[in-house]
Amino acid sequence: MHQQCAPSWTMHNDVEMSPELGRVLLIIGIVLAVVGGLAMLGVRLPFGRLPGDIAIEGERGGVYIPIVTMIVISVILTVIVNLFMRR
Repeated sequence: MHQQCAPSWTMHNDVEMSPELGRVLLIIGIVLAVVGGLAMLGVRLPFGRLPGDIAIEGERGGVYIPIVTMIVISVILTVIVNLFMRR
């Protein structure tokens, strides 16, 4: 006879989604949709080309590395997530 064993890779439902996490994900999705819609309409967003961003232009093209822009966005998102995840 053949014994059936549960595979070791089965998923467990031990992870609980909190309502706060769902709310944060929903708000992030809405913000991304609004920003994407504005970008499609050609609206210039206030981010980009901040002092400290690296832009190198050459004959065959250029490279843009938005270091300061990434830091600013990271700080803003960190503050927003911490406000919603605080209990």
